[in-house]
Amino acid sequence: MKFSEAWLREWVNPAVTTTELADQLSMAGLEVDSVEPVAGEFEGVLVGEVLTREQHPNADKLSLCTVNVGGDDPLQIVCGAPNVAAGLRVPVAVIGAVLPGNFKIKRAKLRGVESQGMICSASELGLAASSDGILPLAADAPVGDDFRAYLSLNDKAIDVDLTPDRGDCLGLAGIAREVGVINRTPVTPPVMEPVPAVNDESFPVSLEAPGGCPRYLCRVVKNINPAAETPLWMQERLRRSDLRPISPVVDVTNYVMLELGQPMHGFDLAELEGGIRVRMADEGEKLVLLDGQEITLRSDTLVIADQAKPVAIAGIMGGEHSGVNDNTRDILLESAFFAPTMITGKARSYGLHTDSSHRFERGVDPQLQRQAIERATQLLLEIAGGEPGPVSESADESHIEPRPEILLRRERVARVLGLEIDNDIISDILTRLEMRVEKVDEGWKVIAPSCRFDISIEEDLIEEVGRIYGYTRIPTRRSATATVMRAEPEVTFNLQRAKRLLVDRDYQEAITYSFISSEMHDLIDSGHDTVVLANPISSDMSIMRTTLWAGLLQTAMYNQSRQQARVRIFESGLRFIRQDDDIKQESMIAGLVSGAAQPEGWGTPARAVDFFDIKADLEALFALTGCADEFRFQAASHSALHPGQSAQIIRGDKTVGWIGKLHPELEQKLDLTSGAYLFEIGLNHLLEGRLPVFSALSKYPSIRRDIAIVVDQKVGFDEIRQTIRESVPEILREILIFDVYTGEKVDSGRKSLALGLILQESSHTLTDEKVERVMAQIVAALVERYNAQLRD
Repeated sequence: MKFSEAWLREWVNPAVTTTELADQLSMAGLEVDSVEPVAGEFEGVLVGEVLTREQHPNADKLSLCTVNVGGDDPLQIVCGAPNVAAGLRVPVAVIGAVLPGNFKIKRAKLRGVESQGMICSASELGLAASSDGILPLAADAPVGDDFRAYLSLNDKAIDVDLTPDRGDCLGLAGIAREVGVINRTPVTPPVMEPVPAVNDESFPVSLEAPGGCPRYLCRVVKNINPAAETPLWMQERLRRSDLRPISPVVDVTNYVMLELGQPMHGFDLAELEGGIRVRMADEGEKLVLLDGQEITLRSDTLVIADQAKPVAIAGIMGGEHSGVNDNTRDILLESAFFAPTMITGKARSYGLHTDSSHRFERGVDPQLQRQAIERATQLLLEIAGGEPGPVSESADESHIEPRPEILLRRERVARVLGLEIDNDIISDILTRLEMRVEKVDEGWKVIAPSCRFDISIEEDLIEEVGRIYGYTRIPTRRSATATVMRAEPEVTFNLQRAKRLLVDRDYQEAITYSFISSEMHDLIDSGHDTVVLANPISSDMSIMRTTLWAGLLQTAMYNQSRQQARVRIFESGLRFIRQDDDIKQESMIAGLVSGAAQPEGWGTPARAVDFFDIKADLEALFALTGCADEFRFQAASHSALHPGQSAQIIRGDKTVGWIGKLHPELEQKLDLTSGAYLFEIGLNHLLEGRLPVFSALSKYPSIRRDIAIVVDQKVGFDEIRQTIRESVPEILREILIFDVYTGEKVDSGRKSLALGLILQESSHTLTDEKVERVMAQIVAALVERYNAQLRD
């Protein structure tokens, strides 16, 4: 909610500075985002009147004007704006004036003609980001007066960032009420008297969906002046609230929305047929909105319709066909209450967000509609004239939830806030917040005003007392409760240590969204059912991720498009998988590497990262558990990974993750020219570690025996290592693989593995006979299980 401070002070004017006012609002829960001047810094700008306009003798696009600024003689000014005209009143920067950006106005010649000043546009004065011509002023603007004083530009625009529960402050009246309560200052709203009808013109209304719209008011106003212009004071208040002035009817409805918090709409009466029907849309109905966009309506959408067609999406935006235009003379003003549950999410589902939907989603006072339509009628008649008819109201009170009666206990206030507040102060705070208060033995019975949707339980009232009394006045007390120290199990996997290890290995941590597009999901993890968001932020964030790879790949693409080919990133977080009617959330850690294995340098030859680089990183991660030997890599296929460079990560008999190179088709679709290697593992499978256990070092020498065996190519080293360990578990200390060969000297479909075996006894020196016997056991086991052959 953005508003002019000067406008607010017309309602309530406490003796505080702008800074103090902003601090008060923030401390009361209405956080002030910014306080900015409503215009740029300038001086020496006067209100002038263009007396004559002639063509510049030496330039087709320049005009030669004589301008009266209240001095003895008119000024001669060269102007390039297309809308300058005789009789127009305009802001004029005279010789010596200083405009925003420290731009000084000096006497000058333009195309050989002297110019004694400058006729200014809104953008040149810091009143707008851009403008098409000079700024025209009202016909009664006082010539010669200081322009800054004339428009009261020594003003500030205050932007308040409201939480969703404070919809009552989405109007100046609500902000003024808060300021008045905080400062114990009376609030004096402008006079808003009911406007009597001067004719019997009315328009029939039927509520066919009272659950979504339990109250609808409308009023016919005939014979308005279509040539009328919105007064400059109203245009300025709209501008300072970031709304663009359009026409008197639209400006009045927007002004009332800003002033009271009630969105309104004006229809062209001539375009409505038969009467208003507030109903649910028919599936597939079409509607062209005021912004020119044609949408297809769904059956869950509340619409305002006449007897032939929908004319507006209720609470969101009107239709183009029935909107007010430059020729409209008869209008139908609408002021309605729409249930928040009926509006919430609807605008976003159609790709819209409007000031109206923003307010109705958060809740509008269901008793405000009559005051708003009377205020709008009053302002419209002052600006554009017209003949109002009676206010027609259709309501179903059974669908308007009454405010509950809440018991506020004295003891509960003291217990929650931690201090005793005088009963009279509590009663005064609640009364000034426009609540109905009745004293009872335990404390008070309170009924909140109809605008306060957020107050429904006792703690809500205590919050109101606390914030108005002042959070800074609540003393800080330290708890005297004994603290119970709980020891962390030593075998628990330390995620922070794991992150530091990956950083030490040249990774950087990434934090990506948990929302991804359905297209990205289908590309990399179509095997898992997804959780679809009912109200997504955007179409490319419509489902919850089932793998962390989605965010990491998007990050790699982002870096590559900015000429950063070497990427080493990891992320830890949740993935979300739908299982039947439940959502399974799993903590995961994932990584991605791409590009060169090492940063560019003269000391090492350049090479691209490969499968074994990322495998080594993952094995270092497993080592933190103290039981890295329990994790195995087994070749397997994954839809997102290269069929020849992918593996399951297995612990015991359970698959706990995946590792591999991104599938070539996906690399092409994602335009990853450097390729990418990925891993992902569930953190819950890393949680159980193993404490290190000391074993005495053997004082007897170890013996190494090397063998070369030929096995089928599909047999992995991990399987061979496991077989060897099982055959001689007592004295085998280490197994090394130092060569893999396939070629002419090995049969097709087979491969040669060269292994180094380290053997050692803890109680005596190994003899050659025992070593040979052990080696024979190993070879026999390999021959039996894998049909292995010793290679000479």
